[in-house]
Amino acid sequence: MSIATRRFGFGSKWLAMIAALLMTTACKPQESNNRVTTSTQEAEMKITKEGFGNTADGQEVHQFVCTNKNGLVVKLSDYGAHVTAVEVPDRDGNLENITLGFDSVDGYLNRHPYFGSTVGRFCNRIAGGKFTLGDQEYTLATNNDPNHLHGGENGFDRQIWQAEEIATDNEVGVRFTRVSPAGEEGYPGELTVSATYTLNNDNELKMVFGATTDAPTPVNLTNHCYWNLAGADSGKMLDQELTLEADQYLAIDDTMIPTGELTNVAGTPLDFTQAATIGSRIEQMTGDPGGYDHCYALRSQDGTLQLAARVKDPASGRVMEILTTQPGIQFYSGNFLDGTEASADVASLLRAVACIALGCIPCCPSSAGKCSTSSRGRRRSCPSLRPSTRCSRPSTFRRPYSLGRWPSGRVRRRVGTRAR
Repeated sequence: MSIATRRFGFGSKWLAMIAALLMTTACKPQESNNRVTTSTQEAEMKITKEGFGNTADGQEVHQFVCTNKNGLVVKLSDYGAHVTAVEVPDRDGNLENITLGFDSVDGYLNRHPYFGSTVGRFCNRIAGGKFTLGDQEYTLATNNDPNHLHGGENGFDRQIWQAEEIATDNEVGVRFTRVSPAGEEGYPGELTVSATYTLNNDNELKMVFGATTDAPTPVNLTNHCYWNLAGADSGKMLDQELTLEADQYLAIDDTMIPTGELTNVAGTPLDFTQAATIGSRIEQMTGDPGGYDHCYALRSQDGTLQLAARVKDPASGRVMEILTTQPGIQFYSGNFLDGTEASADVASLLRAVACIALGCIPCCPSSAGKCSTSSRGRRRSCPSLRPSTRCSRPSTFRRPYSLGRWPSGRVRRRVGTRAR
């Protein structure tokens, strides 16, 4: 089981949420033309349910609007367990959408770049669409030719989930669950999955992923939100600053599959051990299409909660910090958002957003049994990667989770510590 929480800050206040998608009536990435100024009056903590459209076969889809007492809003949908909206104030208290998405389920029914999706069974790529468990080889869809990507043609992002509303004195949210039958998208074993998103009055949005199975199967769950801290319609985010708590990344081949070799970031354009703007060296990332799409091996590999990444937008004062117990963090600079997507007008979004996803090291399922993210009827985490090995043996964490926070541009705080 894994959990993620992100906290947002502005001025001397804190705002905490995770990534989201904000919809428009044209089913295009949200353009936040109207800014909303936060009120000093305390809002009511609540969750409301509203219609979000219907699937092609007539199933009704819902959206859940979560608001905390500080007026922060997170929107979620039971189609694909998507995060569909997040509004975060800048240093002046102006709320702005900072993620991408659609204004109804129609945008999600067509193919899209996984805006805010809950991804599974396995996020990231599986080489050649094949993996081996024991003596059995399994073949999956190669929907990212020549590889398998994000669970296949009809992964978890294209399914309706059961939704259970959560409402307590300090948090509101939704617990999404579904049963993935044995053989779905070629994966073995029946998998019961949960994805829980809650917003609390400490301005934290926590993401909790869990799964159990009746047979060994690869599992690697994540959320796939795209971020631009200046606002979804503000243009390229190349001037925003990124720090990654990783000294090594996984080298990849021409099809973006990790080779299994850990490479030091020092002296390369992938070095974000110190804060650097995303655009400062992106032109050195040559190739087709170029840019960043790499999995970094975090320094912390023991399952304890540690800082993984920090993003700052100097113009608005928004900052995002992510903490995790997971071994890997994928940084993707929106390289393929070039306007060729069939379902969304994303021509202006090339390098305008970034996706930062947490999870297992992606080489594992196809490494011929050298490591595995399999579960045998109990909750199990991903394996941790060790510097001198291709992939380590699986580890089971008791409470793996990720926390992210958004401190102000002036006040920096860590969860559970004093301001400094």
